[in-house]
Amino acid sequence: MKENNIVCATIVFASLLGSWAVAAEDGFVSLFDGKTLTGWEGNLKVFRVEDGAIVGGSQTEAIPNNEFLCSEKEYGDFELRLKAKLAGTGDNAGIQFRSARIPDHHEVIGYQCDMGSAWGRKIWGALYDESRRRKVLAEDEPDKVQKVYNDNDWNEFVIRCEGNHIQIWLNGLQTVDYTESEDVATTGIIGLQIHGGKPAVASYKDIRIKELSK
Repeated sequence: MKENNIVCATIVFASLLGSWAVAAEDGFVSLFDGKTLTGWEGNLKVFRVEDGAIVGGSQTEAIPNNEFLCSEKEYGDFELRLKAKLAGTGDNAGIQFRSARIPDHHEVIGYQCDMGSAWGRKIWGALYDESRRRKVLAEDEPDKVQKVYNDNDWNEFVIRCEGNHIQIWLNGLQTVDYTESEDVATTGIIGLQIHGGKPAVASYKDIRIKELSK
């Protein structure tokens, strides 16, 4: 019995240590408490909390249109860290940043860190311009992305914005090093997307952000 108690105590301690490690990152603030959608707004028929993650979409039903769960706060220069995974035949989602909702519409406008597949290739970690230029602005070679991304499992993203300089990392691989040359918004919401179309589920967790001094 004593050995069982020791094992249980060790497991609990390891779990708490992992949570503390995320919270203790220098200057980072959690955007998701793991239990509620406090601080976020969106279609709660599409987005919910499951097993400590924000989950959007369905494995069994088609998704009528793109849906976004958006932060209530806007951010300018920052480093965002989170984990994400994607499952289902839809195979498309993404992380919006420096974005804004389009009035009276389900869409948002702004930068997106892409997830999934499109145009016949893997687009994990690509930089897409949602509802604005509607094109990929920067991406790494698909074969490099294929080697680092985890199929049907968690993937670690880092998104860093400083002025007109945007960088993205996927599981330690830098996929984007982009300098914006056009006059576009440099502040906006963080958004979690599930793409409209075939059934798919996008999950996001360990979401934390550090605002950078100018």
